[in-house]
Amino acid sequence: MPLRMQGTSAKKMMTTDSTDFGFQKILPEDKSRRVAKVFSSVSSRYDLMNDLMSIGVHRLWKRFAVHISGVKKGQTVLDVAGGTGDLAFLFHQRVGEEGRVLLTDINNDMLMHGRNKFIDKGIINGINCVQADVEHLPFQENSFDCICIAFGLRNVTDKQAALKSIYEKTKYGGCIIILEFSVVILSWLKRLYDAYSFKIIPWLGKVVANDEESYRYLVESIRMHPDQETLKHMIEDAGFTKVDYYNLSGGIVAIHKAYKL
Repeated sequence: MPLRMQGTSAKKMMTTDSTDFGFQKILPEDKSRRVAKVFSSVSSRYDLMNDLMSIGVHRLWKRFAVHISGVKKGQTVLDVAGGTGDLAFLFHQRVGEEGRVLLTDINNDMLMHGRNKFIDKGIINGINCVQADVEHLPFQENSFDCICIAFGLRNVTDKQAALKSIYEKTKYGGCIIILEFSVVILSWLKRLYDAYSFKIIPWLGKVVANDEESYRYLVESIRMHPDQETLKHMIEDAGFTKVDYYNLSGGIVAIHKAYKL
């Protein structure tokens, strides 16, 4: 399942000479390689595991994210770290044939699974796939009406650099949508969620995807990601204004929305 850091997240931000890989501290230059290995390993079962781990609820989270984006027909959308393209497909339905959606991911295996899904759905035009690093997006500045990143920011080595890159590519008047696992705000739910995350999800990874280790990393990466307020301030530091967030499913995930004005 697309997965995040609980209450101590703000204390575990990256230092100058190390970054987090789950609960491990590693050299920043090693993180991209290790994250790439994780997602190459899980790519073939990624969609199935998302449905199993979230009991299908991730599809509702994604639909709500697209809904609050306010994207209209004819607009241009960039889906960053979009993996197998669930959000790109939903945005394509919104912008129509006269609009344009770009799906990017740093991992080619994930991107190819997304491209094949579009072809299977009969989508030949309207969605383009580009392999790209969110920290250095290879597009002109002020290009997109909306930029979305869903369940990808927590895997980025330099999150602030990624947010700055996203800011530069967003049009003035445009918005960003960040959908990510966050800090559970209900104490009773947090206990259940922690037990489920650390016991059931790695087991599902082992049984379904034959990869317990990668799904243990995904669970740990959730706990190492900035909490709702910390991420809000990071988005503001990147230059965005009118930053707000919505807690979904008791804070299991949160959607941050902001504007470039």
